[in-house]
Amino acid sequence: MDNQFFVDSEYLSPEVLAKKHRLESDPGFRKNHMEYMPGMEIIESDVCNNVLTHMNSYDPSVYTKKDVVAALEHTTCTIEDFKALLSPAAEPFLEQMAERARLETSKHFGNTVYLFTPIYIANYCENYCVYCGFNCYNHINRMKLSMEQIEHEMRVISDSGMEEILILTGESRGQSDVKYIGEACKLARKYFRMVGLEIYPVNTDEYAYLHECGADYVTVFQETYDSDKYETLHLLGHKRVWPYRFDAQERALRGGMRGVAFSALLGLSDFRKDALASALHVYFLQRKYPQAEMSLSCPRLRPIINNDKINPMDVSEKKLCQVLCAYRIFLPFVGITVSSRESAKFRNGIVKIAATKVSAGVSTGVGDHESKYTGKEDDSMQGDEQFEINDNRSLDNMYKDIADEGLQPVLNDYLYV
Repeated sequence: MDNQFFVDSEYLSPEVLAKKHRLESDPGFRKNHMEYMPGMEIIESDVCNNVLTHMNSYDPSVYTKKDVVAALEHTTCTIEDFKALLSPAAEPFLEQMAERARLETSKHFGNTVYLFTPIYIANYCENYCVYCGFNCYNHINRMKLSMEQIEHEMRVISDSGMEEILILTGESRGQSDVKYIGEACKLARKYFRMVGLEIYPVNTDEYAYLHECGADYVTVFQETYDSDKYETLHLLGHKRVWPYRFDAQERALRGGMRGVAFSALLGLSDFRKDALASALHVYFLQRKYPQAEMSLSCPRLRPIINNDKINPMDVSEKKLCQVLCAYRIFLPFVGITVSSRESAKFRNGIVKIAATKVSAGVSTGVGDHESKYTGKEDDSMQGDEQFEINDNRSLDNMYKDIADEGLQPVLNDYLYV
């Protein structure tokens, strides 16, 4: 299956196609996805141009066995070496790549694996992204937790032993404004040592405010670095503006965040080019902000409510493993997170090779941690999930499985003084 499945009628429901056509015929429909909307901060930075120059000129088919062998022999992995390791020519060398990645991981991270869990506090969204379960046209149960409900959920999670949390919302300023998110961060600081955010991109001063409220780091998925394909997938809303999303991590660092995380959603476009761009985004920002902690995620598409045709059919586990090993060899100091989108078997294997962080006790719905953790149901607090997870192990089970692999599960190693 090729990568055009989101824009081909074969893979879009008649209802979604009709909405897409209505949007495109609306005079008010925003056609220029590269143009900033009012209120969006524009920063001067050369990072985007550097990333796109390499990505747009990248032709994976030109690399040979000789290029891959040379890349694996080099002590330091150059950008050209990294391109070779992502290419089809590297597929027969996966075992050698895995061994090199394992050595790099052991050298820089020892045998530790960090654990965290996400908490979705709202699933309202003002964007129309055709692959996402939260999109504004998808008929799902919407929910926004009150501060009392957020604290209750956080207490349940904290009681499980978790020390790091990732706060998520749908991308709606109207329902989940920056102040609301900031108050959630203040609550999280009462229960957790590390607080991350995965929210809609905001301006530098807003990131500074969220940092003051207790947020340590920010995760933003670019989804795809192919701006032309991006336009076909993001039909409405602030998320449609590609460059504003690209610069989100740099604005977060300018706002004082200690760390930032990057990712493309593999399977939306050419996964090799998206993997290249994701790593280079880290590479160039790392040189501008050497004090910052940076990490990569590697999510693949998962089915969503009302559209079970969304699946990572062109990115196999073997190809995903190749990407992760290439990431580790190219960026040995960078954290690599593998989410519960992947199977328990895959995650158990990849933490011994390249990954340094995994989620546990995961829910992508709103307000259902108590029901999942304790079995006590409260339908009044529940909103539908963003996507289906593949690994639903609890913290205790994940902790035990990691330890059984001879690794050291870590809940947190950061102390405030």
